[in-house]
Amino acid sequence: MHAQATGGRPVGRQYGDQQRQDDGPALAVPRHVACVMDGNGRWAQRRSLPRTAGHRAAESTVIDIIEAARAAGVEWLSLYAFSTENWNRPGTEVDYLMRLVRRVVRKHAPLLLARGIRCRFLGAADPRIPRELAQDFDDLTTLTAGNLGMTLTVAFDHGGRRDIVEAARSLIRNEIPADDVTERLFADHLPFPDTPDVDLVIRTSGEQRISNFMLWQVAYAEWVFPEAHWPDFRAPDFLACLHAYRHRDRRFGGVPPQTNGDPS
Repeated sequence: MHAQATGGRPVGRQYGDQQRQDDGPALAVPRHVACVMDGNGRWAQRRSLPRTAGHRAAESTVIDIIEAARAAGVEWLSLYAFSTENWNRPGTEVDYLMRLVRRVVRKHAPLLLARGIRCRFLGAADPRIPRELAQDFDDLTTLTAGNLGMTLTVAFDHGGRRDIVEAARSLIRNEIPADDVTERLFADHLPFPDTPDVDLVIRTSGEQRISNFMLWQVAYAEWVFPEAHWPDFRAPDFLACLHAYRHRDRRFGGVPPQTNGDPS
């Protein structure tokens, strides 16, 4: 795999020093925002409801945040919907999630198409994913492939470590000499290599973990941890996270120029 412009889009990803030099101070709006949608179960527990009620309530937040990100000028939005580790949850909960996600995808496909949003699914490789749901993923990807608005990536059956392992395997299969492997070349063998590095990660419910999410892409991301559980997280909360990002000083390991190298 190699990063190429598709559908009139510029190549998205920049690498290593190139990205760090080009980014400079935090932009008014982060180009790529990723959300770890955490807290559905605790939201339900606080209301003496089954965990499935929390997952069901999360649907309105997903649509609200998609609309808010698009309106704010975010170009890439990634949502962590289901991890490779989530297969370890009780079978009844996993089955419910599969049915719920299928209903949400089918229900909101017309809206996503009308908004000009390009949809992609990161992961979605496990044979335990119901065949009908996998087909819905493929259908939505095809339906919106020509859209030139925001790119929505849904990480489903996703694991950052697995992506890195698969990239390494791809390099080996292509017989790339070890001394020829660079950050740029390695990233070209990751899924969706046109995806730019993440600028801002939002993890709801106050938890402060990476949870194996887009490990390569979040290397220099800014993080915010709002206390609200995902079903209670709304557009104003999302905009508050963007506001916090604007006040971050993204130095990428360097120092502000006004210090003139003064270590103090």
